[in-house]
Amino acid sequence: MTDIAQAGHGHHGKPQGLARWLFATNHKDIGSLYLWFSFCMFLSGGVLALCIRAELFRPGLQFFQPELFNQFTTLHGLIMVFGAIMPAFTGMANWMLPLMIGAPDMAFARMNNWSFWLLPPAAALLMLSFIVPGGAAAAGWTLYAPLSTQMGMGMDMTIFAIHIMGLSSIMGSINIIVTILNLRAPGMSLMKMPMFAWASLITAFLIIAVMPVLAGVVTMVLTDRHFGTHFFNAAGGGDPILYQHIFWFFGHPEVYIMALPAFGIVSQVIPAFARKPLFGYASMVYATSSIGVLSFMVWAHHMFVTGMPAAAQLFFMYATMLIAVPTGVKVFNWIATMWEGSMSFETPMLFAVGFILLFTIGGLSGVTLSVAAVDVQLHGSYYVVAHFHYVLVAGALFSLFAAIYYWFPKMTGRLYSERLGKLHFWWSLLWFNVTFFPMHFLGLAGMPRRIPDYALQFTEFNQIASVGAFMFGLGQLIFLFNMLRSLRHGAPAPQLPWDGANTLEWRIPTPAPYHSFVEAPQLEVKENGVVVRLSGGRHEE
Repeated sequence: MTDIAQAGHGHHGKPQGLARWLFATNHKDIGSLYLWFSFCMFLSGGVLALCIRAELFRPGLQFFQPELFNQFTTLHGLIMVFGAIMPAFTGMANWMLPLMIGAPDMAFARMNNWSFWLLPPAAALLMLSFIVPGGAAAAGWTLYAPLSTQMGMGMDMTIFAIHIMGLSSIMGSINIIVTILNLRAPGMSLMKMPMFAWASLITAFLIIAVMPVLAGVVTMVLTDRHFGTHFFNAAGGGDPILYQHIFWFFGHPEVYIMALPAFGIVSQVIPAFARKPLFGYASMVYATSSIGVLSFMVWAHHMFVTGMPAAAQLFFMYATMLIAVPTGVKVFNWIATMWEGSMSFETPMLFAVGFILLFTIGGLSGVTLSVAAVDVQLHGSYYVVAHFHYVLVAGALFSLFAAIYYWFPKMTGRLYSERLGKLHFWWSLLWFNVTFFPMHFLGLAGMPRRIPDYALQFTEFNQIASVGAFMFGLGQLIFLFNMLRSLRHGAPAPQLPWDGANTLEWRIPTPAPYHSFVEAPQLEVKENGVVVRLSGGRHEE
């Protein structure tokens, strides 16, 4: 590791100006690029969501034609999944993994640069598809055939964008796997790594396994559209249900690609603010691994209404219920970690506890949907919208906010405004529930999703949800203001801003130096990366 550090970075200082970002090979710079990009995409996807909620404020068509409304729902999903959540977790992994495991940098620094710079052109393809003839893709984020085989050139731009983003994700994952397996500091064994490193490792394997599947299925759509194949055309001997099987074989592990890093972040934050070791570390590692394995065995629970045989319905129903067991283990362990802990509730801890509460609600509604007979009634309804937003907004997004607040002093050397941070949390918690909880009732009452108009009896709950959505969106500007203001005017952060934080990244200077470990540190660590003794590991600006 020392040789790598000295050969690659030890002899030059920090680059300046635009070149620092365009040609970045430093894991911290690339992590920052990922995080800012994902926040811009989060705001873009959020604006599309607000357009959707504005249209649904009352029955009838208010602002948008149905075709444009369908484009909004499609692009909102694609942008949030591939542009906001996944790059944000990759950014956090880029920033923190080398610091947490004592690596000099990510394993493939130049590939790391390329994996980021593929994303802005892909995002531009998605956004520009609104202005081409026929508009953007309008088949839902799942891009179901045969609808996706009939769209205009916006669909081709979307397929190209998905290929580019998938390539970026695969390269980022290769980097994470090689870094964790090959560049850990002496003393940092696999079963002593921080849970965030474990979660990132398992997530990276999932991405490498399923991203080519997505690339394959959208390529099949492309050849159906332009090259005369009939994969999904029943008249030519194809089958549109085949699309669903292939897509959901990617799509369900994708849910855990967005959830597992969240589990890892919460497993770092809660022990720090409970001032206790993580309860049941080994069981957390095994639970995370088993979630990864089981995620490949449940895809057809998205397809209970396609007329599959009863035996297949039973298998996928029970497999889906089974995945709740390791998830329940994790929730139990987080609660046991807090039990009789010396807890304080700074902003990162608030978001972590909010995550547990709301993610559990999303998980329980997922168990409801796993029952085939119930799912047949609720499929394609707003109950499903409520379920996956509780999992992804309250899951992925809240955990990302926890991570940003937790590591902000280490990243920047400055403290954020705790008052604004707590306001951001309580505002987001309140209006998130006002937005999405009524959707359970809309779904139970039979309101279908992805429609611009609806029956009169759904009006009140839709109005509540729309008001909540605009207020929730407004709350994210509090976060942006807090971050920008703190970057410039925040108080200097002490070496250890959280007295319960005891993993390796908190042992290096604050803010983290440009080159963290010029020599490999010698570590003695306990479970979850808790540092007992540290020697060596020279730092260099």
